[in-house]
Amino acid sequence: MIFTSYQTKKVLLEDTEMDYIIFGQGDKHLIMIPGLSDGLKTVKGQGLLLSYYYRKFAKEFTVYIFSRKNKISEGYSTRDMAKDQKKVMDLLGIKKAYVMGISQGGMIAQYLAIDYPEIVERLVIGVSASRHNPTIEKVVGSWIQLANSNEYGRLIIDTMEKTYSDKGIKKYQPFYPIIRRIGKPKSFHRFIIQAKACLSHNAYDELDKIQCKTLVIGGDVDKVVGENTSEEMAEKIKDSKLVLYKGLGHGAYEEDANFNRQVMDFLLK
Repeated sequence: MIFTSYQTKKVLLEDTEMDYIIFGQGDKHLIMIPGLSDGLKTVKGQGLLLSYYYRKFAKEFTVYIFSRKNKISEGYSTRDMAKDQKKVMDLLGIKKAYVMGISQGGMIAQYLAIDYPEIVERLVIGVSASRHNPTIEKVVGSWIQLANSNEYGRLIIDTMEKTYSDKGIKKYQPFYPIIRRIGKPKSFHRFIIQAKACLSHNAYDELDKIQCKTLVIGGDVDKVVGENTSEEMAEKIKDSKLVLYKGLGHGAYEEDANFNRQVMDFLLK
C-alpha cells in the first residue's frame, strides 16, 4: 500500500470547530493527537501527508487525527484539551478507542486516560512528559518569546534544531531559506496559548490512575522535553512498556523507521 484515501472533516464544538482527518478501513478506532505544531497549523490541508506517513495503521484501524479546536482562550489547559477530545468522540459516536499522543498530544492523551478511562483501550505516549521541567520551561519559553516577536523563521528553525538529531538536521539545512518563508500563520494566538499549556502541564501525581496498557516511547537525548521523562512516566504507570531510541530525541517518531512498527505491534498484541 503506497497511498490510502482520506477525508478532511470538521466537527462543531460549541461556538467553534475542530478539524480532523479520517482514513483506514479497520474495525478498531485509533485516535491520534499531534503536538504543539498544531498551534501553528491544524491538520486541515495535511491529509495526504499524514495518511501516507501513518499508512501502516490503515488496514487494522479507522484512524482519526484531531487538531485542537480552532478558537481557544487564554488559560486553555491540556486537561481542557482532553475534555474537548472526549466531547468530540461522543459527538462522533466513538465509545472506545486506541489513543496515541505525540509530544503535547501525549500530555493530552494522559488526561484522556486519567479522566475518562472507560474510553481508552490502549495508550501510546510518544516523546512527551508528565510535568514541566527546566528543559521544557527554557525551550518552550523561548518559543513563546519568538512567537510574541513575530519571528516565525527563527521559531521554525529552532524547533527543528531542538527536535532532530545532527544527522536529521543535515538533511534539512539546505532548505532553511524556504522553510523560513512558508507556512506562517495569520496569528500566533493559538500557538502561544498551547505552548503555555505545556508549561503548566502536570499529570505526574495522577499517572497511577491510568488503567489501560500503555506504551511510553521516545528518545534518550530529547532536547525539547528533557531526558528521563519517558522513564519517569513508565515507572509511574502500572501496566506500561518503555521503548527508548538511543541517540535520538524529540524527532524519534520521524527519524526511526521502526517507530510506527513498535506502536503497531503494541496496539495489536
